[in-house]
Amino acid sequence: MPEAIDKAINGVSDMSNQSNVQQWTIDQVLNKQVIARPDQAFITIEGETVNYMQADQRSAQAANLFNQGGVVKGDHVAVMLFNSLAFCDVWLGLAKLCGVLVAINTDYMGQFLSHVLNNCQARMLVVEAEFVERLEAVRSDLPYLEVLYVVGESETTSGFEVRQFEDRFSCAVEWSHPGPAYSDTGCIMYTSGTTGPSKGVLMPHAHLYLFGLGTIEHMKLREDDTFYIVLPLFHANGLFMQLYATLIAGASAVIRKRFSARRWLPDIIQSGATITNSLGVVAAFVLKQPPSEFDRAHKLRAIGLAPTSTELVSQLRERFAIPEIYGMYGMTEVSIPLYSLPGAPKPDSCGRVWSRYYDLKIVSPDTDEELGRGETGEIVVRPKQPYGFMSGYLNMPDKTIEANRNFWFHTGDAAWMDEAGDVFFVDRIKDCIRRRGENISSFEVENVLSEYPAVSEVAVYAVSSEIVGAEDEVMAAVVIDKKTIPDIKKLWLNAKQNLPTFAVPRYIRVMDELPKTPTGKLQKHLLRKTAITDDTVDFG
Repeated sequence: MPEAIDKAINGVSDMSNQSNVQQWTIDQVLNKQVIARPDQAFITIEGETVNYMQADQRSAQAANLFNQGGVVKGDHVAVMLFNSLAFCDVWLGLAKLCGVLVAINTDYMGQFLSHVLNNCQARMLVVEAEFVERLEAVRSDLPYLEVLYVVGESETTSGFEVRQFEDRFSCAVEWSHPGPAYSDTGCIMYTSGTTGPSKGVLMPHAHLYLFGLGTIEHMKLREDDTFYIVLPLFHANGLFMQLYATLIAGASAVIRKRFSARRWLPDIIQSGATITNSLGVVAAFVLKQPPSEFDRAHKLRAIGLAPTSTELVSQLRERFAIPEIYGMYGMTEVSIPLYSLPGAPKPDSCGRVWSRYYDLKIVSPDTDEELGRGETGEIVVRPKQPYGFMSGYLNMPDKTIEANRNFWFHTGDAAWMDEAGDVFFVDRIKDCIRRRGENISSFEVENVLSEYPAVSEVAVYAVSSEIVGAEDEVMAAVVIDKKTIPDIKKLWLNAKQNLPTFAVPRYIRVMDELPKTPTGKLQKHLLRKTAITDDTVDFG
């Protein structure tokens, strides 16, 4: 075996060593796997499979296409695609080109969509044909966007330059230019704001690598595993904790376009999947499916949960007999600093700190002083690995400084730590809503609702879901102009037309006035405490 190939293959098995975190970027990991296992299945999506060699060639074609279109190192290229091979081609192709993937939620429309596109200032967007109409609706609000690479057939007269992403297949399958450094930004993902619009998280390659490495070290991902991925690739869990982890480990991934509770178990069985991740809502909806004689006819050895609970863990164990269940805690900004021990021995805990790469403590939200074991405070985190954290919020230096007070990143989440070092999540300190796996900015939802002519005041907040593990539901309290006869159904339909599906309020309550302090500050905690009342309208 030639010495260069021998060293490369040996390097693959050594990719999880701490000393190598600063050496590995997405393109380098792919190069190593192509040498080590070119013919092994890497990605299967909707029945189509590509091996590692084919994935490398497809990504080279995408890199060449973008290069011909004028993309250079550091350029932002937005992507608004379902889980697909096209998404994977964009991700891997931009890594070769040293470009920056801007991942956009496929539910975004209206103000949500125009905000992220203007904040990232992307000139190009790779987009599903069915989403072009949404772009046309906000065309006048998009001064930076010029070129659409469309996946599928679309006719548009909106003024964008339209190209076909399929044209990449006529490009060369080789790419020999230098790749990015571990310190370069590889991705921008948007996370919910609280008192302002969503923030773009600048994610260096070392940060991305740690998402995948955490899965490998804690969930023991191996090259003979098959990862079943139903979470969207525009989020860090799907793209980096699962798919990038698969790439680093040299394993295989089976990806679905979107989550289906009905298909989950048959897919797990048919694909031979051995490992998967779940947000609380995914596991909750799976458990609501009728029991079957096939509930234990799978090869699943491990599942990662966020959040965890005693009830959720026990139901998954009893029904599906999954050997290893892992809890975890993290954010787009900080990766996953907490993982539970195998089997989730403390099911309500989100784990212990991954101390090789992170410092974590519980502090007083008022003073930032560390609290004692058992005391509830705010989770704060900082990295030990250079560039193992976000490098800031895009074009929002004030928010970057605000989040990194006293040299610690402030998560805005309340928790406590026991004597053994296990951390137990309590609640959100910040005014943020989490529903169906998405962080929702109450500020952005309020903006849309307040534009309805009859609404004079509005407050949006979280209320508990009746489904175990399904996180929050969105509720809005509104004050209607006294000259107007309230038509709550029309208000809700307007919200449905202008908000992503996950952000549309399920509950709306009309009030004469919103609770406020003597100085006029809104008291949302009183609304959350009252929650769903007799006069609340449920659009669920």
